[in-house]
Amino acid sequence: MNFTEAVTSVFTNYATFSGRARRSEYWYFFLFNFIVNLVLNTLSRLTHGSAIIAIISVIYSLAVLVPSLAVVWRRLHDLGKSGAYFFFIFIPLAGPFILLYWLCQDSQPGENEYGPNPKGN
Repeated sequence: MNFTEAVTSVFTNYATFSGRARRSEYWYFFLFNFIVNLVLNTLSRLTHGSAIIAIISVIYSLAVLVPSLAVVWRRLHDLGKSGAYFFFIFIPLAGPFILLYWLCQDSQPGENEYGPNPKGN
C-alpha cells in the first residue's frame, strides 16, 4: 500500500472501527497528518498567528479526529487485539510506549476474529 492509497483508504473508512488496517496504512496516515500539521504550524508562524490559519487548523484537527481513532482501532485489530487497547495511551509513562510498540508490529498472519488479513496472506 502506497502513501496515496493509505490516506484514501483511511478517509474512505472514515468512521469504520471494524476490520483490520495494515501497518503501512496507519503509518502513512500518521505521516500525512504530521506533514499537514507541520505546514499549518509553519503558516501560522509566518503569519504571526493569523486567525484564518488557526481556524483552518482547528477544522482540520476536528475533521481527522474520528478517522485517526478508527485507523488506530483497526490497526490494533490487525494485531489480534481489541481496539480498546488504545486507551493504554492514558497510562502515564509506559502506556504510549506500549502502544507504539504494538503499532510497529507486523500483522497477525491469517484470519483473526476481526477479519481476513489485509495483506492477503
